[in-house]
Amino acid sequence: MAISAPLVSSGELSAHLRDEELLVCDCRFAGDAETSRATYDRGHVPGAIHVYWLEDLSAADTTVTTLLPDAKEAARKLGRLGVTHRRTVVAYSDGGNLYASRLWHVLAASGHDRVALLDGGIEKWVADGWPLERGTVDPVAARFEPRQSDSMRGIGAEEILERLGDSELRLVDARGPAEFSGEQLRSARGGHIPGAILWPWEENLNPDGTMRDPAEIRARAEAAGLSPEQELVTYCQGGVRAAHAALALRIAGYPRVRVYDGSWAEWGNHPALPIESAAATAAAA
Repeated sequence: MAISAPLVSSGELSAHLRDEELLVCDCRFAGDAETSRATYDRGHVPGAIHVYWLEDLSAADTTVTTLLPDAKEAARKLGRLGVTHRRTVVAYSDGGNLYASRLWHVLAASGHDRVALLDGGIEKWVADGWPLERGTVDPVAARFEPRQSDSMRGIGAEEILERLGDSELRLVDARGPAEFSGEQLRSARGGHIPGAILWPWEENLNPDGTMRDPAEIRARAEAAGLSPEQELVTYCQGGVRAAHAALALRIAGYPRVRVYDGSWAEWGNHPALPIESAAATAAAA
């Protein structure tokens, strides 16, 4: 199955469901592993395997946050799912494809570029009248060897701290306004990384959950002061919304996008790292 863009329509996917080198992944997250599995079992795209983001797409140590697996762990986990560099992966979830974007991020970071999201997720698949399949499809394990990714290099708190004054680096906060201001507290401290721009991830979606037109996303990014010449770093609370925002920016023609997967769960819980918040601004005034 040839993919020329990071999105495929329900019709395109339906036409290729029997392709031997296609791997469809149901990435829906329903609160925990058991409920997510039950949601998948009740109905999924025919032939799709179940992917649970905490087990399959995150490092084993989730003490602080949900970091991406390292190369060795990614090889094991993606291989267990049946991913190879010869296979095209189509991922979907619900709610705007939020957790499907996590699989895109892990694959992109592992040098696997034959990956796309089902535009509009399972909701669009059902709305377009395509059938669902019940039960479980067991993945066929394969050998996956991660490759160096020049287009999706990770970034950590140390590099961000060193470059806070770098005009070439722009931090993009994909959370909501209440988290950004510090009004909603999900870590020891509330607020945002100094200099970050608020750019909520869900505003890149149409009402039906499909991705907005690339020109619309680009206009939204330009209005926020983001330039394709800059190096953009997206973050959120645990790296998932940040992955969705990064994918949207890539779709809009921004080539230099990285994801800080430690995100606010790491930054906001580290007392030595600087923050900005509405409370801090009011206190300074």
